[in-house]
Amino acid sequence: MIATASVVTSTPDRYLKQLASHLGRKSEVREEKDGTRLVLAGGECLLQAAGETLQMTASAPDAETLDQVTDVIGRHLERFGQRNELQVTWSHPGGSG
Repeated sequence: MIATASVVTSTPDRYLKQLASHLGRKSEVREEKDGTRLVLAGGECLLQAAGETLQMTASAPDAETLDQVTDVIGRHLERFGQRNELQVTWSHPGGSG
């Protein structure tokens, strides 16, 4: 199962680093050639800063776990970006991956 979100912000790198730093206390953070991967309980999320967009691709083996991963990532990013009114809207292309 896969879900994606694109968040427009003038500082995507800053939010990527902030998410990795904060969530890295309880999960694994992997720097990869195509972005930063957060490995959470049962699922993961690839973060990519591109221009003025933070691209996020979450994946998990089932819908319930995917919902947990997207909830954790989305809630934290919205809290970090509250001053800039960041909003995370996940889409579920195709349903399974």
